[in-house]
Amino acid sequence: MSRKRTWPSTEEEMDSKIREGGGTESQNGSTTSFNSSTSQVTIEPLPSLRHAAPFSTDPMALAERDSCHYGRIPRAAALAGTAGRKVRVYSDGIYDMFHQGHARQLQQAKTVFPNVYLIVGVCSDQLTHSRKGRTVMTEDERYEAVRHCRYVDEVVRDAPWEYDEEFLEKHKIDFLAHDDIPYTTEDCEDTYAMIKAKDMFVATQRTEGVSTSDIVARIVRDYDIYVRRNLARGYSAKELNVSFLNEKKFRLQNKMDELKDKGKKVMTNIGEKRVDILTKWEEKSRELIDAFLLLFGPDGRLSNIWESSKGRLMQALSQPPSPRGSPPPSENGDHSPLYRSSVSPPPAKARRREPDWESHADASGSECSGDATTPATRQLTDLTDDGSDSDDDYQDSSPYL
Repeated sequence: MSRKRTWPSTEEEMDSKIREGGGTESQNGSTTSFNSSTSQVTIEPLPSLRHAAPFSTDPMALAERDSCHYGRIPRAAALAGTAGRKVRVYSDGIYDMFHQGHARQLQQAKTVFPNVYLIVGVCSDQLTHSRKGRTVMTEDERYEAVRHCRYVDEVVRDAPWEYDEEFLEKHKIDFLAHDDIPYTTEDCEDTYAMIKAKDMFVATQRTEGVSTSDIVARIVRDYDIYVRRNLARGYSAKELNVSFLNEKKFRLQNKMDELKDKGKKVMTNIGEKRVDILTKWEEKSRELIDAFLLLFGPDGRLSNIWESSKGRLMQALSQPPSPRGSPPPSENGDHSPLYRSSVSPPPAKARRREPDWESHADASGSECSGDATTPATRQLTDLTDDGSDSDDDYQDSSPYL
């Protein structure tokens, strides 16, 4: 899918385009055309902006290579732009965690000559791990990162660590672009010595303070921060190779940071709205004081309720009066009629029972003759006739029986 960007130009730009003949070709290969009737400039995008760079084994790269009549271009002709074809420049590297330092290096290789076809070689995982160490990204990820860079025209997978004539002729390489720091190996002190001897080496500048090693050093230095970051984003402790205790510690630290952030936001909001808060608080405090006095003041509702119910409460809580005592007896020993009517009379006294032997004597007397009595009978009669009151005349005057 193609993209076109158009914009109106100023009068100075229109005049300059007319003087130049209505069209130019930019340094990076894009075509700029001018249309005087519409007063607009139309820029056709680069092929690298329309699609990713092809691999060296793709048909597009093979067709470009076959169309090139290879013969190494002298440096002077390449600089003057009189080579008659695109200058094929090769640059290689690991390109792990592709960053702006890599992009700037490729930009320098792309613009080292006026008309450059840039070929970039990326080393495989096996070769990189054996020569330089473990990478963060896999070889496929590094291939894709490089081929989506706008300056790259072709990508060579599984690039060699050292070069020979066969490799240079296979890819029809005119120049090799790299920084001029010597790269030593077991066999030689400088990998690019042969390239430099043939005057095919083009030096590029490194970006200070930016490298894959620096990025890895930052991650290692702030290891706890990045682990907590990924735990908060849903990664498991197993995926991060974190122990159970460290996971709990990191999650607790995340919670504490969240509370701190919330506290800062609250304090910020309070600082912005402190005047409104103080005004509202003063109004509310006055309302609270008025309500308190209405309830608990001297003339408040609770005071009136207490005064009205105080007498009833005291009457309900006081003890009942003690019962009245018995009146003294009258002169003849009797109680007053009022008291006598209020006190129930004592129960009737049972009659004294005659002894069994007396009834037995009466029965035997009927059998004996006349008025004859036994001595025992006479003694009993004397006891009963001694002048005391009989049982019929006896009356107990005690008020307690």
